[in-house]
Amino acid sequence: MLSLIALVCAVEGMGQVTLEQCKAWARDNYPVIRQYDLVEQSRRLTVENAAKAWLPQVGVSGAASYQSDVTTIPVDIPGVDIPTIGKDQYDVNLTISQQVYDGGAVASAKRMAEAQGDVGRGKVDVAMYDVNRRVDELFFGVLVLDEQIVQVRILMDDLRLSLASVEAMTRAGVANQADVDAVMVEQVRARQRETSLTAQRATYMKMLSTFVGREIGGGDSLVRPAPPVPQDTANRRPELGLYAAQDRLLDSKMKALDVSLRPHVGLFARGGYGNPGLNMLKDDFDAYYKIGVTLTWNFGSLYTRANDRRNIEAERLTVQSEREAFLFNTRLQTQLQSGAVDNLREQIRQDDELITLRKRIREKAELRVANGTETVNEMLRDINAVSDAQLGKRLHEIQLLREMYKIKYLNNF
Repeated sequence: MLSLIALVCAVEGMGQVTLEQCKAWARDNYPVIRQYDLVEQSRRLTVENAAKAWLPQVGVSGAASYQSDVTTIPVDIPGVDIPTIGKDQYDVNLTISQQVYDGGAVASAKRMAEAQGDVGRGKVDVAMYDVNRRVDELFFGVLVLDEQIVQVRILMDDLRLSLASVEAMTRAGVANQADVDAVMVEQVRARQRETSLTAQRATYMKMLSTFVGREIGGGDSLVRPAPPVPQDTANRRPELGLYAAQDRLLDSKMKALDVSLRPHVGLFARGGYGNPGLNMLKDDFDAYYKIGVTLTWNFGSLYTRANDRRNIEAERLTVQSEREAFLFNTRLQTQLQSGAVDNLREQIRQDDELITLRKRIREKAELRVANGTETVNEMLRDINAVSDAQLGKRLHEIQLLREMYKIKYLNNF
């Protein structure tokens, strides 16, 4: 018995789809999500390449040349044969070098790669966050249509009762066939409205299914979400994370300017075979080797250092300006949406008053029609007025939720 109850509960819950479920599905389905892996792969490979600068570097070179003249000793010593270097010369060598001190260049390159990776990930975060807005639009669009469909079906029920009442009055001689036809005309209009709304809902559901990557059938119902409750006033939009990552990248660029002024020290070992070898006066092929220390200190970056710093500061000011503009626009939009929320709450309060009044007017109209002091057309007008008032409240409730979720999107709370 318990298993049967559990099965029934499971079947009943199959068609319930929540807003958070749709957002999670959409994020998994959105093509941009694959860029997370690409950003991390690029970051990892760049860091690994930078670290490989500490590995021994091996190079092979070779040369063959013929020159118009060679060095000679301008001394003629009787009985001494002074060798002459050949004009054709050959050399093949293998050089192994090991960096000992790089002035922090490798560490700087790693920091730069990490910062660039953070910027790339921040851009993907911003693109992915926009998925929430698009899901909200589709989800609440379906909820609005659902409320309209519910209300038009309530109207159809009212019209069925009205038709039965008018037919009874026709049989009693109080009404006539024209009155019956007037009610049936309103029924046809209501069915047309229901058909149109159902078709629109099917279109929205198909769009939502495509966006989330899952089939959401026409029989599935979207659960109205609870009003969002902000935990605090802090803005957690991913754009702010992107601006912070851009600042860190600029810090890395600034530190790299200092690194470029430091010397590089290395060790090397070179072995070769050529003619001549190290003995320039020996006209014969010979093997040789060299070991030593290298010092490289390039001061060329001093010429552009001041301009490079100014460029970085200009980029920093640009990022700061963009951040301030983003926060300003977000606060402005939040104030606008807050005003809309307050307005809708007041409209919902007034909707309750309006519905109460419209129902009272309809009840009196039905009595007057029964007494023959009012036409059926006038009663139908009052029935439609009640339906419109009820629909207005339903739509205002969905609009209120939508405006509240817009504020949630603006601040990511």
